Amino acid sequence: MSLESDVRLLQELPFLAEFTEDKLRLLAFSAENRTFRDGQRLFAAGDRADSGFVVASGDVALHDADDPDGAPLETVGPGTLIGEMALIVDGVRPVTAVAVGPVSTIQIRRVLFRRMLQEYPEIAEGLKVRIAARLAETSAALQAVRDRLDALDDL
Repeated sequence: MSLESDVRLLQELPFLAEFTEDKLRLLAFSAENRTFRDGQRLFAAGDRADSGFVVASGDVALHDADDPDGAPLETVGPGTLIGEMALIVDGVRPVTAVAVGPVSTIQIRRVLFRRMLQEYPEIAEGLKVRIAARLAETSAALQAVRDRLDALDDL
């Protein structure tokens, strides 16, 4: 892929909405383009999560850690960022990601991403606000599930 096509792809990611085109160009220039064959693992559940993968072409199946060879939990395609939280915090992969057919990705290492956040604090602030909003939405959804389960217990 070319640098310009990488930048266009990165511009479509909501997670990177705070990045200007120039900053996305810097990110794309410093990231790594990787290709995978059909059936090849991008990463396995339990691996150290030190980067995110943007699917540029092809599909990636995400498998449950307890059943890596079973049916995928989800299959994602171009324009998907896999492992976005790995760009910010240290952790392990919760799923196994496997190429379905030939796949091209842009791999963004945490070290690079965090350096960008340090150099451009306005990006970090915008990202913090969006992550906090998503966390609040998730918390509200979980509370709704809890309320429904509690109602079932009362029956």
